[in-house]
Amino acid sequence: MEKAEAFYATGKRKTAIAKTWITPGSGKIMVNSRPVDEYFRMEKAKTLLTQPLVITNSVDKFDVKVSVIGGGMSGQAGAIRHGITKALILSDPDLRAVLKKAGFVKRDSRVKERKKYGQKGARAHFQFSKR
Repeated sequence: MEKAEAFYATGKRKTAIAKTWITPGSGKIMVNSRPVDEYFRMEKAKTLLTQPLVITNSVDKFDVKVSVIGGGMSGQAGAIRHGITKALILSDPDLRAVLKKAGFVKRDSRVKERKKYGQKGARAHFQFSKR
């Protein structure tokens, strides 16, 4: 069986969906056809999405190309991290144990709870007055 050059995976977080391709290269990360430094202004988001590459010592081994839609900056960074993790596992199944221990393999399923009728919000109620 031939080894594929590009590895594709989809990552999700909140309402953000990231389509991720990793190819052997020099460590260039492109998000929506823009460099990662230009797309993500917050340093926290940049470090979040590079965590799987740092843990597996693959920062300069792979070029990452991402197409991400939906959500905000934090959700998109989390979706990209999940996509990179899944693609790294496809490229080398031995990395799964390291990434699983770090908690990157499982999708973070937390989403905003919906507002309920007869209430102010998801859990908050209107003020009650007895008299």
